[in-house]
Amino acid sequence: MKKGTGLCILLAAMLLGCIFGCRGNHHAGDEKAEDDLQQIKDSGELVVLTLYSSTSYFIYRGQDMGFQYELSEQFAKSLGVKLRVEVAKNVHELIEKLLAGKGDLIAYNLPITKEWKDSLIYCGEEVITHQVIVQRTNGPNKPLKDVTELIGKDVYVKPGKYYERLVNLDKELGGGIHIHKVTNDSVSVEDLIMQVSQGKIPYTVADNDLARLNTTYYPNLNINLSISFDQRASWAVRKDCPELAAAANKWHQENMTSPAYTASMKRYFEISKAIPHSPILSLREGKISHFDNLFKKYAPDINWDWRLLASLAYTESNFDSTAVSWAGARGLMQLMPATARAMGVPAGKEQNPEESIKAATKYINATAKSFASIPEEERINFVLASYNSGIGHVLDAMALAEKYGKNKNVWRDNVENFILLKSNEEYFTDPVVKNGYFRGIETYNFVRDVTSRFEQYKKKIKK
Repeated sequence: MKKGTGLCILLAAMLLGCIFGCRGNHHAGDEKAEDDLQQIKDSGELVVLTLYSSTSYFIYRGQDMGFQYELSEQFAKSLGVKLRVEVAKNVHELIEKLLAGKGDLIAYNLPITKEWKDSLIYCGEEVITHQVIVQRTNGPNKPLKDVTELIGKDVYVKPGKYYERLVNLDKELGGGIHIHKVTNDSVSVEDLIMQVSQGKIPYTVADNDLARLNTTYYPNLNINLSISFDQRASWAVRKDCPELAAAANKWHQENMTSPAYTASMKRYFEISKAIPHSPILSLREGKISHFDNLFKKYAPDINWDWRLLASLAYTESNFDSTAVSWAGARGLMQLMPATARAMGVPAGKEQNPEESIKAATKYINATAKSFASIPEEERINFVLASYNSGIGHVLDAMALAEKYGKNKNVWRDNVENFILLKSNEEYFTDPVVKNGYFRGIETYNFVRDVTSRFEQYKKKIKK
């Protein structure tokens, strides 16, 4: 689309937004638009626009999650209305949809710029974002503390704002930074962060909020060195929705110290996502865990070897029946609360080992039916992947595999490669993908961990 054409469309959308007001329900000719906030309350629904990402909105094990999503949900609750989420492809489309009346509020860290001040009211929490160098705390060299120390260093970045900032910084320093532009579409910013953690590359660049979230997966990261100016960002509404903006501001001021806000901050930016693991309970006695009798009791219900069920439990919870994950999954088999209820776990019994295992086998049985056309030996991989991610992301990966000429009924080296790619914008915005962004590396590793540990158990523990 030509730049001029796009601008005309956007201006037209802005005009429509002004004529029809919040979500297009005002009438032209009204001397005074009706109260925009009351209109939302009357409809019983707050329509929020956002983008898929690890910090804003994603689906995990069938449940809507994300820091911006949770704040939106808390805000909607304060208004006494339900929340509906609409996802855009990029920031430009977010603003287009808002101005066209297809949503009430942008719940995303939208950069505050002069360009949009005439058509938007920025509101809610104003956050300060900046770009940081992602490096290891335990690398061969001490972490860099000053941008001048980047001279002579190799920094790997994606094209776009990170690359552009590094090029400008290099000019400011008189040259010397070894900038490597990573153009491979299958490698995302989060992949580069993981590579830094693993020592495969020395440095990359990311926004501070994304970098902070990733420190909960990789505690050996240092993200203290800023390389850009601060950029203010916040939520936004249309100019003709001042009451909604005022409500968002008031809610934010009052909500900052609430238990719900604090819990969301901790969930995404503080609680470690890594699970500590320990060895087999007693090789001499042939015991994997204290729950072997329960695994043996319920494994036949799903036609599994009990040692495979034990490997799944170990990978999920380290055999800790009191475990609660960052996402709220509970108990030995780490079922999400909604899944546990659906599988018949009585309220308050989520951490009861037998109830957890019994419910998990019911869930596995139901999930396996969705992959009935896949041979049984191969099907286990798909069931394990769905157990970890939710079935929607596995179906997306299968659709991508088929689209790109791979076997959608084979996991290893086929579908698993595409669940990895679901953290990359080019793939999670593909028309065949229905469930958006997903941190696929977790599921990729999960299936491999469970199956390889099962092989170890088979060699060491009698059936």
